Amino acid sequence: MSEKQSVLIALGTFDGLHIGHKAVLFSNKNYYEKRIALLFTEHPQKLLAGKNPGELLTRAKKEKLLKEWGYEPEYIDFGEISKKSPEEFIDDILIKRYGATALCCGFNYRFGKNAEGNVDVLKRLCGEREMSLTVCNEIDYDGIPVSSTRIRDAIKNGDIEAANKMLGYHFSYDFEVVHGDARGRILGSPTINQFFPEDFTVAQYGVYASYTVIDGKPYVSVTNIGVRPTVSGVSEKRSETNIIGFNGDLYGQRVEVSLLKKIRNEMKFNSFDELSNQIAIDREQAVEIAKKELQI
Repeated sequence: MSEKQSVLIALGTFDGLHIGHKAVLFSNKNYYEKRIALLFTEHPQKLLAGKNPGELLTRAKKEKLLKEWGYEPEYIDFGEISKKSPEEFIDDILIKRYGATALCCGFNYRFGKNAEGNVDVLKRLCGEREMSLTVCNEIDYDGIPVSSTRIRDAIKNGDIEAANKMLGYHFSYDFEVVHGDARGRILGSPTINQFFPEDFTVAQYGVYASYTVIDGKPYVSVTNIGVRPTVSGVSEKRSETNIIGFNGDLYGQRVEVSLLKKIRNEMKFNSFDELSNQIAIDREQAVEIAKKELQI
């Protein structure tokens, strides 16, 4: 009979893959033949409160990061495990379904029906089953524990720099480029337009220094997030990005835009000349910010 495969399963919500999540994922340095990050098909709050609090990265980027960090993403329905006792979750899901031989989680991890299971319960259950358990301590930023809620609040308040530090990478999105009204091209500053899904965290309306990756190459860019008050009364939340030094056709492609720092709030201009002048100023600021942040 072949020897049982060693499998480490990382437990948590992993909705943002921030520095706290990364600490959990890297907390066990031992070799395992397989590392699994157990993810939810939908955010638990959608079931518990009826609303997704807002994704912090797309599924594609989450899976890409996890694979870069040595983990295979596996999805499970939160509704399924929320009905199981802590013992059933360990035995039926982690061991029987995924072959877990070791677990890792954060200090405040809860699981099972009515969140009855905590780290102390998990330690006992793992001990009884001779499974290894690694518990990661809290990770702080500015003296306060890092959490997805803090990061969402920072993004919604326009404090992208703080959000990026807590994430451990630049807040980004890679939605499909759609057709706009070509006003940017008329103004001499062609842009790419991307709409945000309802369940994605949208940064505070305003103008941001950003960079956009095209065919693996980063370009400095200026991104306006909002509803473009000067141009129309459109109410859909959108990202409109002017990519400096690029003028190709990106329609229909998924393009990644990463935010660096907020430059200013959204403004309504009296004329397109005023808007055009402000765009030139925004571009200069974006280049200076990108030089410091990216050394490009």
